[in-house]
Amino acid sequence: MGLAVWVEDEAGPYQTVPYPGESWQPESHPVCQPHEYIRNGTAKMLTLFHPATGKVRVKGVTRSTNAILHPWLKEQIEAILKTLPEKPMLDEETNRQVWQAWQQGLSKRITLAEKLPPLRMLLVWDNLQGHYTPELVLWLFAHGVMPLYTPLGGSWLNMAESIQRILVRRSLAGQNPQSSRQIIEWLEAIARRWNEDPTPFVWGGARAARRERSRSRRHALGGSEACAHRPVRARQNLVQKWHSACQLTH
Repeated sequence: MGLAVWVEDEAGPYQTVPYPGESWQPESHPVCQPHEYIRNGTAKMLTLFHPATGKVRVKGVTRSTNAILHPWLKEQIEAILKTLPEKPMLDEETNRQVWQAWQQGLSKRITLAEKLPPLRMLLVWDNLQGHYTPELVLWLFAHGVMPLYTPLGGSWLNMAESIQRILVRRSLAGQNPQSSRQIIEWLEAIARRWNEDPTPFVWGGARAARRERSRSRRHALGGSEACAHRPVRARQNLVQKWHSACQLTH
């Protein structure tokens, strides 16, 4: 449908503690991390991710309150929208149907604004209470952005979780940060390096194909998620056994 799909999440907090990880060391001489650390603040990471291109927008912060998250989110979305082509104007009824199509099947729907511009972008994020702020939601509507909320317990539906794990592992694994500022600098530096050669994300991929082939070779069993590699032979009852015996005798 020509819509840009971005996902958003907040990761952290990350403490100023030694983080386990691999490193290049002589054999039998591993890196020794201090057993004590100074509690010198924490850091968080605000993330906007575009799965189709792999591009990520990151900001390191010490807090992720609405006063910090909302202005950054608006700034980034405005910058993204400037790179998108303009959508043609539709009649009011057709345009509203385009917006409403993304609410089909939802048990909890947000109320759309009375007047809606052409839909240009989908924003997937979690059920953080601040994401339901009326001022922010109306701002998104006014800019042609449809917010989609992942269900409770469904954070795995947000690809931002995946890119955050990659960035955090690359920036903090095997390190011993001394301040929250240092953590922020490392996270943002890794994000800039990632954007130099980003990797697009897709749903499923080779792993999903292998699982589908594996499921096709199994036979599901009732009562649980158990499977068998061959069909389970049905057990004959006494009447069926009697009929089988009669057929053999004749």
